[in-house]
Amino acid sequence: MSGEIRTEPLTRAAFAPFGDVIEAAGAPDKIINAGLCGRHHDLARLDFGSDGRAGISVFDAKPRALPYTLDLVERHPDGSQAFIPLSLASFLVIVVPDEDGRPGRPRAFVTTPGQAVNLLRNTWHGVLTPLEAPGLFAVVDRIGPGANLEEYRFEVPWRVTG
Repeated sequence: MSGEIRTEPLTRAAFAPFGDVIEAAGAPDKIINAGLCGRHHDLARLDFGSDGRAGISVFDAKPRALPYTLDLVERHPDGSQAFIPLSLASFLVIVVPDEDGRPGRPRAFVTTPGQAVNLLRNTWHGVLTPLEAPGLFAVVDRIGPGANLEEYRFEVPWRVTG
């Protein structure tokens, strides 16, 4: 193993270098729908490049457990990618700083029910990793021409613990 990584809670401040935490935290920005709905406005920096558009897909991922072996990360050079769980379940979010075009030391976050994430363009990240069933997610990402996926396999895997 390359080493052990302990998970940390997902907070806006800790996650900011990699993307956005999407959640209904604090007071809503605006009350709409005749006072029956609070709008938490513009929570993610979506970016689909000049030749792409936003697309919404549904992913059905198999649940995993901690400790988790991290051997593969990926990034999308042409657009951001948001993972929005379709159930109130936690999931593991692994992000990795870029070090001269290669992944550095990973960080692992565990969401609380109701949190979603938006990964910034070109951010190294682990695969979609629900921690319980169902693993259904709405995914908002770039639809467009070109190869928008780069994968990297660690020579020696990392061990992610809770």
